[in-house]
Amino acid sequence: MARSEPDEVSAPGEMRVFWFLLLTMVVVVTAVTLAVVGGGGSPVLQDVTPERFTDPLPTTRPVGRADVEALRLPMAARGYRMADVDEALSRLGAELAERDARIAELESALAGVQASAVTTGTDLFKQPGDRPAEPGDQGHGPARGEEGAR
Repeated sequence: MARSEPDEVSAPGEMRVFWFLLLTMVVVVTAVTLAVVGGGGSPVLQDVTPERFTDPLPTTRPVGRADVEALRLPMAARGYRMADVDEALSRLGAELAERDARIAELESALAGVQASAVTTGTDLFKQPGDRPAEPGDQGHGPARGEEGAR
């Protein structure tokens, strides 16, 4: 027997269900997209204020090792914020330059005192209360604290 009609004939009710499901899916995808993007007036994904660098380095005293070890810079999308790192490094560089200048100043002052002591013949390591060295005394006399013991 020959058949003149195809095997799969869709009923009119099946087409309505297909179009209803398709339309429902489009509405749901559109609603989710608008919610994520921020449309529709609901703030689902709010803008987050970025972390700002608050300089934890002390301003009233010199920077110490503990201050540098405690320094934590805020993270950015690709590492650290360049402006914050530059600010911290310039602050540390200024502190180191100030210390180097102070060390050089103290070393030159010490060298000047040592040079004047050599030319005048004074003993830089002489303690107050020590007796002056007598001519002929070559350091073999009683040591400090031994004079009362004899």
